[in-house]
Amino acid sequence: MYKPLILIFSLIVLLSGCSPFGSDKDVRKPIGDGLSPKALYELAEDKIDAGSIDQAIEQFEVIISAYPSSKYALQARLDIAYNLYKRKKHNRAILQLDDFIEMYPDLESTPYAYYLRGVIAEDKSTSILDDIITESAQRDVQSVRDAYDYFSILIEKFPNSKYSEEAKEKLFIFKNTIAKHEFYIALYYTNNGSHIAAINRSKYIIENFPNSSSIADSLHLMAYNYDAINAEQLAADVKIILISSFPNYSPNYTID
Repeated sequence: MYKPLILIFSLIVLLSGCSPFGSDKDVRKPIGDGLSPKALYELAEDKIDAGSIDQAIEQFEVIISAYPSSKYALQARLDIAYNLYKRKKHNRAILQLDDFIEMYPDLESTPYAYYLRGVIAEDKSTSILDDIITESAQRDVQSVRDAYDYFSILIEKFPNSKYSEEAKEKLFIFKNTIAKHEFYIALYYTNNGSHIAAINRSKYIIENFPNSSSIADSLHLMAYNYDAINAEQLAADVKIILISSFPNYSPNYTID
């Protein structure tokens, strides 16, 4: 009567490869070895101090897994983004901050996440050749545009944040960089004989970046291109605006 039951029980034990009461292999260590979130965070900080950034990031990830609702997990998410940024892993850092902002749109530390995202995008646009051979305006400025957008959103959502004041200063710099980039495009069109395209690009700068440092050059270049297509009256009108607005102007560029 009991033989079938014994056989079934034995078969289950054999197939499972373990005793009916479990084995040492089934006993798993708790995430973070049972340490408190504070202790884990201090370990991560120690790794940063030792220069072991990748290991520190892994430690921060352990905190998030073990104590997802703790204040240390919130800080760990920001620390991961910051340390990825220091390692020049810009895209991963920005994705980390995107997730943080989506999960915690109204936390006290959220303005910092917006700010850091802008800083990372700004850093992404820099080059060791800046101010030596090239400048950021002469390259692709998509990262500068991203930084401009990120800081604009920060100012809009958190106008009273301490980070918004610095963001406003950065917007002015970014606006000049983007305008200068557009001017280089207009100059390229000019040198290629694409005068209408150069005129339109110059107009775009004047209309969209009215307080930028490229306005005078854009007016001058526009007048040059009007002269090139024999639009003498339009050229004269632009020159009047240039002289009245910038009486001491002298070109800061050369045409090939």
